[in-house]
Order: sequence, then C-alpha cells, then structure tokens
Amino acid sequence: MNKKIAIIIPSFNEEGNLNIMIETLQDVCEKLPYDFSYVFVDDGSKDKTVSILKEKSKSINNLFYIELSRNFGHQNALKAGIDVVNNDADAIISMDGDMQHPPKIIPLLIEKWEEGNDVVYTIRDEDKTLSFLKAKTSNLFYKLMNKLSDIKFEPGTADFRLIDKKVAKVFSDFDENELFIRGLINWVGFKQFAIHYKPNQRFSGNSKYTYSKMLRFAIQGITSFSTKPLSLMILFGLLLSGIAFLFFIGYIIYSFHNQTAISGWASLIATVVFFGGLNLTVLGIIGIYIGKLFMQAKGRPNYIINNTNYR
Repeated sequence: MNKKIAIIIPSFNEEGNLNIMIETLQDVCEKLPYDFSYVFVDDGSKDKTVSILKEKSKSINNLFYIELSRNFGHQNALKAGIDVVNNDADAIISMDGDMQHPPKIIPLLIEKWEEGNDVVYTIRDEDKTLSFLKAKTSNLFYKLMNKLSDIKFEPGTADFRLIDKKVAKVFSDFDENELFIRGLINWVGFKQFAIHYKPNQRFSGNSKYTYSKMLRFAIQGITSFSTKPLSLMILFGLLLSGIAFLFFIGYIIYSFHNQTAISGWASLIATVVFFGGLNLTVLGIIGIYIGKLFMQAKGRPNYIINNTNYR
C-alpha cells in the first residue's frame, strides 16, 4: 500500500490561483508513488475561492476543502488543515496557494523524509524582486528573533515544509492561542533537514502580508518564545536609574560650588517626555504578555470549521 501524503494549502481570496495551483500539483504529484490528497483551507475568503473548490472537488476525488467560518489568519488556517488530516496521513506538506512555493520541490521534500528526516523545511533564497524595505525588514525580523528568542531561526525560513505524522500528532495537541508555527516546529525538535529554494512570482493577486501584519507577526513570534524583552526592560530601567542618580549627584556638586541652580526648562521637559514614553513602552510590552495570558485563559478554539467535504 502506498504511503499517504496530505498537502495543506491555506487560501484567502485566491480565486485567480486555484486552477494553476491544482493543475501544477497534479502534474508533479501524479508521477510519484504515493497517495496524495490536496486539502485547501479557505480562511474566510470574500471571492469565489470556496465555490471554485467545491466545483473542482466534484471531478477530482483527492481534492478537499475546509471552509472556516471567518478569517482566522494564515497560521490558524494551517493548523486547521493539519488537525483534520493528521490521523490519515503518513506525512503532511504545507504550502501557500499563490504559487510562490514551487510545487516542483515536493519530490525533494519527500525524498529527504524517506531518508529518515521527521521535518523537512525550506529556506527561501534572497528574492531579488523584493523591495529594499521589505527585504531589510525581513532580515531584521530574523535577527531580532535570534537575539530575543531561545529558539534559533534561519533567515528565509518559510511555512513550506513536510512534517512526519508523529510531528503532526504532537503539533495538533498544542492549544496555544497565538500560533507561530515555524517557531513551534523548530521547538518540538525531531530530526530536521533544510532545503533551499528560489520563490516563484505570485501568479495572481496581491500579497496578503502588509507591513502592519508583518510587524504583528514579528511581535507574536518574539513574545511566544521568549520573556527576554521583559528582562531587557529591567536592565534598561536600571541603566537609566543609574544615569539619573549620577546626574543628580553632579547637580548637587555643581549647585554647591556655584550657589545657583541649573537653568534649562526645555531640557527638563524633554527628559520628562522621554521617560514618559519609556514608561508607556515598558507598560506596552508587559501588556502584550498579560494580553496573551488573558486570551489563552478564555480557552477559545483557534478556528471554527463551517463546512468541509473531507472524509
């Protein structure tokens, strides 16, 4: 009996990419000696994504859709797919539905899995078409993650990966509220292998990752795997307190010898504003961690499935 491999594709407003994505997957996978299933997770699309998937599934027996009740985000949509198929598949491949993750890499992912690797993840080589700002922010993200997190990340790591069924089982047991899957897959360990790839151009539509979403994703990743920002704020606070104390001593010495006070209301106001802003920043960081605890305590599910044709 052939091994079963499920390919999970989170999709949000991807009506222009579905046909080429399905055709390319079939072209690549039907040449391989495995039983493939293509599982598209619709993440609350507003276009014809769901209707196209429903129509396609009527003629393609191994094409399935999971329709979420609303937009829960890429990471939650990906978890929904893994949770649904993890008991049926020997391995699970996750990839985006915009053709930027090249399906032609799938045979290599499987080859490395067959060699005994439990996780075969991909690293995106530098994309020359990326804007200067986006490239720099991406590099900064990984540098911050490696500085502030206990988990080390290789720049360019993507959610295009293969995981063995035992890894999928462990992952499905997680009930974290704010998911950062590439960090979780790194954290679980097991035998892992990296493959470099060159991304394709997006076939249709626009990128869903705006700069604001990238910033939120970065904050989510850092605060999910480390409390170092809190420790850094303590050290920064001690440093500023030390500077303030030395300034106060210098002020006393100056006043004693010159019998006069130091003028300069502008500098005083600037100092007050600076420390006020610093206090708000520290409180904001603390608030993020408290907010994560608050949301986790609610125990709400990461996603809600509205409809699916998965067996």
